[in-house]
Amino acid sequence: MNIALLSAVSREKALFLPEAHNGFLFALIGSPWGLLFCWLALINLITFFAFGLDKWKAKRKEKKESVRRIPEKNLLLLAAAGGSIGALLGMKAFRHKTLHKAFRFGVPAILALQIVIPFGLWLYFAVIR
Repeated sequence: MNIALLSAVSREKALFLPEAHNGFLFALIGSPWGLLFCWLALINLITFFAFGLDKWKAKRKEKKESVRRIPEKNLLLLAAAGGSIGALLGMKAFRHKTLHKAFRFGVPAILALQIVIPFGLWLYFAVIR
């Protein structure tokens, strides 16, 4: 092979490297399922840490009155936005809000709705209709 031809080929490849890694992130986030997965992972992490932060603030509030806690409606809103698994895990891990009826029954009810509604929509559009 000619040396000039090899250098031209290597220059062309250098412009497009790395080929194997260009489309992974777009393929993950670009598809509707990938976007849904990223949203659920992010909102569940945020909800889990919000429960931990609120528990930490609750312990600090016993000693210092000026600590502002996360309102219960915000914690329930995070659970309703898709973070119900993170809320349940946060309740168990931090032993926080386990005695409140709104959380003890509300978060599992939100999770059940988040499972039943998409299944019902799939059943309607894929099977019945």
